[in-house]
Amino acid sequence: MAEIMVTGATGFIGSRLVSELLEKKYLVSTLVRDGKHTKEKTNEIVGDVTDSALSFEGRSFDCVFHLASCTPLEKNSAILEKVNLAGTKNLFQAIKNKTKSFIYVSGLGVYGNPGEKIIDESYPHDPDTNFVKIRLEAEKYLREECKKNGIDFAVMYFGDVYGSSGWFNDMLIQRLKKKSFRLPGGGKYLKAFVHVDDAVGSMIAVFEKKAFGESYIVTDSTPVTFKDFVNFTADQINAKHPGNIPNFLAKAVLGSDLITLLTTPLKVSNKKISKIYSFKYPNYKKGILQVISEIKEKN
Repeated sequence: MAEIMVTGATGFIGSRLVSELLEKKYLVSTLVRDGKHTKEKTNEIVGDVTDSALSFEGRSFDCVFHLASCTPLEKNSAILEKVNLAGTKNLFQAIKNKTKSFIYVSGLGVYGNPGEKIIDESYPHDPDTNFVKIRLEAEKYLREECKKNGIDFAVMYFGDVYGSSGWFNDMLIQRLKKKSFRLPGGGKYLKAFVHVDDAVGSMIAVFEKKAFGESYIVTDSTPVTFKDFVNFTADQINAKHPGNIPNFLAKAVLGSDLITLLTTPLKVSNKKISKIYSFKYPNYKKGILQVISEIKEKN
């Protein structure tokens, strides 16, 4: 059975990826910082991507899934570069002779603001935030180094990933219940969402079907404005529809990069990933209903 290594395994997407890999009977190793642990039993390797002495001595992997990253909530550019760029380089140098393939997770921010155009993987990268520029530099490094070292490589550009934990529960559900959520800029911008199970499933499909040498846009098939997404969620938990907050105030609280990424309208095509993966939740309404049911079961 193939052995997989996952970074970011204690995070929202990473923890779900680990669960699914274990369910499929893969041997799973996880890179975790000292004092951290995965929810399920894995071969935990204590280390940090920011450590230039990071080592996987005596280990080998069939694939590395690299999810460890600071989020756009991090406003300090030095920290972003240390984790998202230098950390990626440290990781690669530690595993370049120890893995057959590498899957890197990124986001749709690489395309900047394409206006009304429907974008696919052929659309040129044009990032307009420092956060994404740093992540794109890390991707470029990985792409070049994997090619140089004969390692199969793929990039996943996720839409906004939602599930029963992470931002959807912490920043949306809970704040809707407290009547403290506000829509930046009115929420009338078109967004592309993807259920966490489909984010995870698409990554595994790329590995299992050996669909490397490509980049993939991963979103469901139903574009929706952020306002309609939020209001549908509010209706399911019997909460009031939220009011608005001007972008400049939202940026002051949450940071310019995060709000720019959130409020940039995007129309995307998921045709490429759909050729190798069948979505469980092809539209946001089915996905939200499942997530809310899952949250209720947990509580």
